[in-house]
Amino acid sequence: MSAGSGMTTGDEVSVLRLRGVSYAYLGRHTAVNGVDLEVRRGERVVILGANGCGKSTLLKIMDGLIRPEAGTVEVLGRDVTAAAGDAIISCWLHQRMGLVFQDADVQLFSATVWDDVAFGPLQMGWQDGEVRRRVEGALELMEIQGLARRAPYELSEGEKKRAAIATVLALDPEILLLDEPTANLDPRGKAVLLDLIGRLGAQGKTVVTTTQELEVAPAVGDRAIIFGDRDRRPVAEGPVQSILEDTDLLVRANLIHPRLLWKR
Repeated sequence: MSAGSGMTTGDEVSVLRLRGVSYAYLGRHTAVNGVDLEVRRGERVVILGANGCGKSTLLKIMDGLIRPEAGTVEVLGRDVTAAAGDAIISCWLHQRMGLVFQDADVQLFSATVWDDVAFGPLQMGWQDGEVRRRVEGALELMEIQGLARRAPYELSEGEKKRAAIATVLALDPEILLLDEPTANLDPRGKAVLLDLIGRLGAQGKTVVTTTQELEVAPAVGDRAIIFGDRDRRPVAEGPVQSILEDTDLLVRANLIHPRLLWKR
């Protein structure tokens, strides 16, 4: 880690802790390599890294969709390393942590937005009244009540992103994982979504966001973690503004190019 990194102390409440986590696709293409990472309750963390550095894989490991080949994952003090192969641990985890994929179409597969947002609560076996309350609350929070009866394919990219987040919020998880939430959005759509994400943090949610868009970082995180595209692990961390001012670090992480520095 770089000097000035903000490491977690033992006195602070950790809701997410990774120790020595590694994973390689097909056993030979390293995606993440010996990752140590800790997130505190109510914290907004932004993970910055170039394409292909392992950010998305890391979130899938956190969410129990991929089991790491080495290391451990703890959520709210419980070891969830085996969640990918254990239905009981997985069910417990997904009531407390929700992942919004970079591609919203992965999360929107039903006939209407309402059906997509209701899917999670229905899987929990909740009564109709509770399901309705959860869906209405999530739609209101994302300000998409008017889209409830629309088909996902009828939505703009920005509307799809908001609907995808609503599918996760319907379960009211304590921890939200957002993978490149502003990718492929126009400036107006991006601004609206960033404002909504900001509200989630203000409500006390723990939010971990990945992005390679440096201008997005201050809106979604207070602490930034830089993922090295060769290291496949965190190489620096600290307050967002301090990280963004370290141009040498950003160049090494392939987040900016020296030839473009004069434009910044």
